[in-house]
Amino acid sequence: MRRDKGPVPRKTPPMRLGEALAAWAKKAGLTRRLDLARIVEEWPDRVGPQIAAVTRAESVTPDGILRVRVATAAWATELRMMTPKILARLNAGRAGRIREIRWSAGPLDQ
Repeated sequence: MRRDKGPVPRKTPPMRLGEALAAWAKKAGLTRRLDLARIVEEWPDRVGPQIAAVTRAESVTPDGILRVRVATAAWATELRMMTPKILARLNAGRAGRIREIRWSAGPLDQ
């Protein structure tokens, strides 16, 4: 039982809220997941205007599968052949890795 009335000494200095949240997200495995999910919004910048005009990145699974809708089947076929090059662009300088792209033809407005 402590008899003095002073504050309990801290073993570590206090953290700022942003630092605490970042540490918690990393520990919970969310940092990688957020990095993966960010590729959906970065898609147009990563693939360029020509590909971005005929595609929409829709989602990323936790294990790194990116789902992309393509305006036509012909474009989907062309992009399947370009997948290794596109994966290299997407993964450059990122912590989360996109390991596969699943292309599906269909209307882009859905």
